[in-house]
Amino acid sequence: MILLASASEIRLALLQAANVPAAAQPARIDEDSIRAALGAEGASPRDLADTLAEMKARKIAEKNPAALVLGCDQVLEMKGRIFAKPETPEDARAQLCDLRGQTHRLLSAAVLYESGQPVWRHVGQARLTMRDFSDGYLDDYLARNWNSIRHAVGCYKLEEEGIRLFSAVEGDHFTILGLPLLPLLSYLGARGLIPA
Repeated sequence: MILLASASEIRLALLQAANVPAAAQPARIDEDSIRAALGAEGASPRDLADTLAEMKARKIAEKNPAALVLGCDQVLEMKGRIFAKPETPEDARAQLCDLRGQTHRLLSAAVLYESGQPVWRHVGQARLTMRDFSDGYLDDYLARNWNSIRHAVGCYKLEEEGIRLFSAVEGDHFTILGLPLLPLLSYLGARGLIPA
């Protein structure tokens, strides 16, 4: 059984669909402070995603030292700027206007803790190009989807209407959804933690 240190329904669903026994136990960390501190140190987007994933895994592993704990985080970067989850529909509109017609990167980090120690980590990367959608479509999209996308970095979900925002997607679908599932399954199988 994996403890998923995340409230993400899609990550839990991906694990369960792959027949990996998992339960969610969300980690509460101060992401804003961590992002600010790492940003001040000039950390790369990859290091930011990896650090946030590890801190989530560590937090739950400290409470459950015998458990196999998976921490995950996703960072969106474009031209050196790191995007955060939108606070308001207006924030979402501004972000999508900035991303419109541009290519950005999604970095999805996963860190696995066993017996209170990190034993595996991976950061997957995907490149996504948004089409030059109209302001009218953007306003309608936000009105229809705000409740779903409010917790999504980039203000979209590719598994929903958000796919219509894009002209090109390069990279692993699971990485885009926030969990580099194939490398994780390979590791779990190689270790004998799941049948392989």
